[in-house]
Amino acid sequence: MIDVLVAGGGPAGLAAAIHAALAGLQAVVVEPRTTPVDKACGEGVMPSGVAALRALGVEVTGRELRGIRYVDGATRAEASFRDHNGLGIRRTVLHSALHQRALDLGVRMLPGKVGEVRQNADTVTAAGTTARWLIAADGLHSPVRRSLGLELPGRPHGRYGLRRHYRIEPWTDFVEVHWSRHGEAYVTPVGDDLVGVAILSRSRRGYDEHLTAFPTLTPSLRGPAATEVRGAGPLRQRVRRRTAGRVLLVGDAAGYLDALTGEGIALALATAGAAVRCLAAGQPDKYERIWARLTRRHRLLTGALLAAGHRPATARLIVPAASRMPPVFSATVHALQ
Repeated sequence: MIDVLVAGGGPAGLAAAIHAALAGLQAVVVEPRTTPVDKACGEGVMPSGVAALRALGVEVTGRELRGIRYVDGATRAEASFRDHNGLGIRRTVLHSALHQRALDLGVRMLPGKVGEVRQNADTVTAAGTTARWLIAADGLHSPVRRSLGLELPGRPHGRYGLRRHYRIEPWTDFVEVHWSRHGEAYVTPVGDDLVGVAILSRSRRGYDEHLTAFPTLTPSLRGPAATEVRGAGPLRQRVRRRTAGRVLLVGDAAGYLDALTGEGIALALATAGAAVRCLAAGQPDKYERIWARLTRRHRLLTGALLAAGHRPATARLIVPAASRMPPVFSATVHALQ
């Protein structure tokens, strides 16, 4: 019998399958889309995420990232990562590398959607396949999470993300976060001639209209747009719990607050590994507590920044405060590693 059935073949799902295979478990991934899968995301992987990829045997190439820089007009604050660099990498490149590593380890890919989930005391069945466990890694708006009644009602005025790439030479080896009264623009070098710009905001305006709020940034984006605009949201997803019988939620499916601190990929890899380790040890009941510990720092820091940025007047104080207190900003960046 299959040990682990994985719903969703994105980074979290593929990481879960790789972890399972490395632990000697038979894993099958159910995914309706063809490889590589693109998605609206900032594409900056924190140093801990880079280390996690290497531990999985996943070799990826991209643009090294030295740290994080906040920008608001002429005011700047920056801090370098302490021990290791991060990596700017196209989502499609990351997905292809994870997908190939999973195949090399014998993970079977099953085209299709999970649909109805049925389970008993010993097995779980979905997509016409029966396994001992199901790991749901089917994204921000997880159908598995919804079908199992694990979602909490959403709150109005959630934030949305939009991303586009520009064919220009990167002008920095930092992730630049440009702040405005109503949102942020994340600049991530992902190649020698490619820069990704992701915008987070509560407003549902178009991408070009959003860019007008960042006059310090727009002069740098003179190169041609290399990709179409992709969107995601609302970003905040509230979840009752991460387990339901023989089903465990990982990655974005396990709940999401915001992309503000850029830890999405690192947390997806960490929670996928934690879920598999709990299953391999025969202790699935411990996953909820471990998930809370792994994500606590992210939830506290992101929540604090969101609260500060909720009002335009206080949002404009974030970068000046960071620039006046370099040790505090550096400590915050180091905590994100």
